[in-house]
Amino acid sequence: MKITFSLNGKGIELDADPMSLALDVIRGLSLTGTKEGCGVGVCGACTIMVNGSPVSSCICLVGTLSDKDVWTIEGLAEKKPELIGLFVENEGMQCGICTPGQIVAAAAIDSVAASSKEEIKKYMAGNLCRCTGYQTILSAVEEYVAID
Repeated sequence: MKITFSLNGKGIELDADPMSLALDVIRGLSLTGTKEGCGVGVCGACTIMVNGSPVSSCICLVGTLSDKDVWTIEGLAEKKPELIGLFVENEGMQCGICTPGQIVAAAAIDSVAASSKEEIKKYMAGNLCRCTGYQTILSAVEEYVAID
């Protein structure tokens, strides 16, 4: 089936099984920054942005992306380099498995009102990290929300 959507700001048309996982299709396009962590949509490592909202690509069918605006970590690295810089400056990463999903989720905060530390924590709660203890991630996201 032909599936057409915007991927990282560029129109794309692919011939794919609409029941394929978005994660697999995206990684098959050599966009390997999106990681599979849990495979059941709870860890956030595979987070992509669809129409401005974070989505777990490991449980998202590629057919649902038709006519939508999709962003991965690769596209956001170009679109929002300041966010990447804040993660680096605040040491908001260690092993790197969750980092792409954390950054994509943080970038999606643009579309919500996150004016307090507690609201940011609630918003980022779907992204798990086993390395950082979250404080450095939270610091990076707080700075990003303050400047965005």
